[in-house]
This record gives sequence, structure tokens and C-alpha cells, in this order.
Amino acid sequence: MIVALALSMTAAATLPARALVELNVNKGNVEPLPIAITDFQGGDALGAEISGIVSADLKRSGLFAPIDKSAFIEKISNPDATPRFEDWKVINAQALVTGSVSKEADGRVRAQYRLWDTFAGQQMSGEQFFANDANTRRVAHIIADAIYERLTGEKGYFDTRVVFIDESGAKNARKKRLAIMDQDGANVRYLSNGKSIVLTPRFSPNRQEITYMSYESGQPKVYLLQIETGQRELVGDFPGMTFAPRFSPDGQKVIMSLLRDDGNSNIFAMDLRSRSTTRLTNSTAIDTSPSYSPDGSKVVFTSDRGGRAQIYVMGADGSGQTRISFGDGVYSTPVWSPRGDLIAFTKQTAGEFQIGVMRVDGSGERILSTGFQQEGPTWAPNGRVLMFFRDSAGGPKLVSVDLTGRNEQSIPTANFASDPAWSPLLE
Repeated sequence: MIVALALSMTAAATLPARALVELNVNKGNVEPLPIAITDFQGGDALGAEISGIVSADLKRSGLFAPIDKSAFIEKISNPDATPRFEDWKVINAQALVTGSVSKEADGRVRAQYRLWDTFAGQQMSGEQFFANDANTRRVAHIIADAIYERLTGEKGYFDTRVVFIDESGAKNARKKRLAIMDQDGANVRYLSNGKSIVLTPRFSPNRQEITYMSYESGQPKVYLLQIETGQRELVGDFPGMTFAPRFSPDGQKVIMSLLRDDGNSNIFAMDLRSRSTTRLTNSTAIDTSPSYSPDGSKVVFTSDRGGRAQIYVMGADGSGQTRISFGDGVYSTPVWSPRGDLIAFTKQTAGEFQIGVMRVDGSGERILSTGFQQEGPTWAPNGRVLMFFRDSAGGPKLVSVDLTGRNEQSIPTANFASDPAWSPLLE
């Protein structure tokens, strides 16, 4: 069980709003910023572990280039002292991170860091955090988020988790378990026993609850699961098949596709308090994969009402259903960005599967990744990175890509993995 971190922000010398060292993440091609991250002092091996996680987080973002420690000239012994900036400028470290780790009398771990602008010769930020031993990885992710935000002006995404489907065993007898892990692949924990097929897990905005589908009764049904307690409940016993459930931004509704006896698949929203269901589409086509806009006012979904699956947008009450995609190929799994500016999607064309984004009116379509059998994009909470799954070498694996399409990263998992869903930032 995750124990809440007690955070204590220390007052630190800061530069004016615009520092000399900064990253403009809105440019089309961002050159990674050279940054030196020293081993945190104290705590034996724990200091090096924390700084290593911070370094790995920043490197995977594609925006930072951590400098090899063998190039360091100054050996930091007192992380609170002002560094010899000339030694860091020589190796082109435009930013420098120092820090320390110590054990408090009550058994808690205290970790603190300082971020320095080497060319301006000033401290940019500094904070300290307290946690128990089980949460030291979280401390590292939180520090990485703080550095990311200070240097880019954007929220980070490292202190997050990903829920996904862990797949093991022979291809014709694949065992599928609901699993959760840190965004970097660490701390995997299984949430189901694999006796029944589970699909499409999705996070609630309240961070502690997910919705998913299970075939344990022979028919796919939608469940809610409290991650920490393991408490589970059936959302509703709908006739026919249910597909692709997602929460509303306020966590009070679940939107999904229901296949009725007439063979039509339409989109319904259920109020989780009253359990009342509202039908949002009423077509003879297949309407599926709904996803709310971050303000809850609109829904994006796919429909083949025009002959093949394309992307449509409608009001949250089902009004104003409008097609927005007009490219070649078949579109699926649209997901609204948490920033509200883009919609991610899967596209199948000319025998290839593509992960792309478009503006909410359908303009500006861009393909970020192309490959064999890849689908299911999910957004990082800052709206700058996507994760999806790609089937290769016998089974699916998780992959992330940023909005430039240039920084693609494999996410390590012990087994095959599919259907990822990214959590909001943890609290």
C-alpha cells in the first residue's frame, strides 16, 4: 500500500521568472539540455539510487542530456555549498543538480535537492521531501518533476503510475492479468489473478480507482476497482456486450459502448451515484471508444456510419455529432489530451498501424509512430507524451513517444503488456 508522502517545501533562492537556462518545449525540434546530476550525499547507496532515478526520468523525456559522471571535475561533498561554476561550464553543464539524503530520528527519509544555473551562477530552486523507506522512488520522481517544471515551465509526469494488461503464457492460451506499475516500469503489482480475461483498464480522476472490463461471467462486464483496498463492484449488468469504459473528468460518470440485441453498438453514459444510464448515440452503425474532453463538455468517439470507422465529436449530451477525420484509412481509440488541445488516435492504412494526433477540429493531423499492430494510445498527465502498445516478437510491449515523434522509448515489463492507461499525477 502506498503511504502518502509528507512534503515540506523549503524556501530557496530563486531566479527571476525567466532564467538564463530554460527549454522551450513548444519548438518543433528541441535540443536536449546538458545537465549534470551528482550523486546525492549521505544515505549510503540510497543517495546514488535517487539521483540515478532522477537522471533516468529526465533522460527518457528526451528534453535533457545527463552528462556522464566521469566528466565531472568538481566532486561535490557539501550539496548546500555554492558549486565552482567554472568547473561545470567547462563540461557544458548548463544546469546542475546537487542533493542529500538522510534518516530522521523518527525513521523517515529526508531528501533534498538544489538546482543550479551554472552560466548565471545562481540557484534556481531547492526543496526537501520526507517519506518512509517504501516511498524513496517516489521522492526521486517528485524531484525529477520539480526540475522538469522549473526548466521547461510545464508540469512533469514522472510521479505517476500506469495500469495495463500483463500477458504471459503461450499465444493460444495467454494469461491476462490486471497490473499496475510506476511510469518507468518499476514496482509492478498485480490486481487480478488471471483466471478471467480482463481488458481496457482506465484511471479515474480521483487516482485511486479504475474501471475495466472482465469476461469472468462469459460476457464482458464493466467493473470499478479500488486500487489500494482491492474492493470491486459491478458497474451494471447490461444486456449484450459492453466495451471501452472511461470515466468523466469529474469521476462521477462512466461512458461506454453497449451492443444491444438489434446488433447496433451505441454510446451510453452512466451516473455512478444514481446508476441511471443515458443514451448518447442512436445509429445503426458501430459507435464506440468514447472519451471525454478534459472540461467534460464534449465526447470524441469512432463510428463507421460513413462506411468505415472515422472520428466524431459530439456534446456530452449527445448533441451536434460531427465527423472530424477525413484521412485515408480506418481510425480507432481516440483519446482527448488532458490539455484539451489534441486528440490522439490509432490509424490503420496500407497495412500499417499508426499512432497520431490531430487538433480537436480534425485539422493538423500528424503521425508520431508507424509499425506493425500498434494501438491504444494513452496520455501522460501533462499532455506531452503518449504511451501505447506494439505487437512484435511474439506479443505486445509498451512504448512511449513524445509529441515530436522523435523520442520513442520502450517501457520495460517482465512479460508482454497491452492496454496501458496513464494515471494523473499522484498526490
